Amino acid sequence: MAHPQKAPLRSVTAAEQTDLIRVARASSERADRVARAKALLAVAAGARFSDAARAAGRRSGDGVAQLVVRFNQVGLAALDAGHGGGPPRQYGAAARDRILREFRRPPDREQDGTATWSLTTLQRALRRAPDGLPRVSTATILAVLWEAGYTWQRDRTWCATGTARRKRRDGTIVETTDPAATPKKS
Repeated sequence: MAHPQKAPLRSVTAAEQTDLIRVARASSERADRVARAKALLAVAAGARFSDAARAAGRRSGDGVAQLVVRFNQVGLAALDAGHGGGPPRQYGAAARDRILREFRRPPDREQDGTATWSLTTLQRALRRAPDGLPRVSTATILAVLWEAGYTWQRDRTWCATGTARRKRRDGTIVETTDPAATPKKS
């Protein structure tokens, strides 16, 4: 025997209904969003959770029940995927904005020790800053950059081939050049 529905779907507004239909019919939407929209539309039409799950291509009515609870609380934001498991996120919107602000700032050669950002130099700068993030990891920085639409390339073509800046024991910085850099490059 099926369990009774503990949290029935609240009344769906006309604007929400229109958005749900648009998402359910869109071929360019993510498949998980389309399935959630179809399930919510089926429940709104009076279907049981298990029938709505089948209509959306899912197996479990329990998942639809959880979706309905989320929809009742947050509305159309329930179509978006939630946190996918693992430890909870430690950095919120303010920390993400701080990482992006530091990334968009051109690095200072003297202060940051680089001409362009790498994940490690960006991490060092964020950890050193008075308003920075003292425990931020390169994985967190990379995730924030990906989320913001940036890609991080492995090749570092900005480096001058065959030259390096070395710090001597007395603290002076000298630029060294490898005379065989061009033949090695070929």
